[in-house]
Formats: sequence, C-alpha cells, structure tokens
Amino acid sequence: MRTTLDLNETLLTDAMKWTGETTKTATINEALKQIIKSRKRVKLVEFAGKLHLDVDLDITRKRK
Repeated sequence: MRTTLDLNETLLTDAMKWTGETTKTATINEALKQIIKSRKRVKLVEFAGKLHLDVDLDITRKRK
C-alpha cells in the first residue's frame, strides 16, 4: 500500500542503523512489528496473576 508520510529523517536514519535494514520501507515495517510485539508483551504482563488454573503439575508431568 502506498502512503505519503512526513517522517523525522534523523529518527528514520537512526532506526535504519539499529535495525540493519537498508530501505525505509523495510525499516518502517520492522518498527511496526516491534511496536506490536512490545505492546503484546506488556498486555501479557498485565494479565499475570489474573488467571487461576487448577492444574496439578505432578500429574501433568506424570510424576509420582
């Protein structure tokens, strides 16, 4: 999809260095993937302790 963006050139250049990407498109796509991954991780951490599983790990692991 073609989109016209007004990007901060300094940020984009720095992001290209950090990601190792050689094109602006690849850099932006990588940045978007990382943002999504990071936000999903935060949501999982917020979910910690809110789910109770009634699981006996010894039985699950077939221990006696």
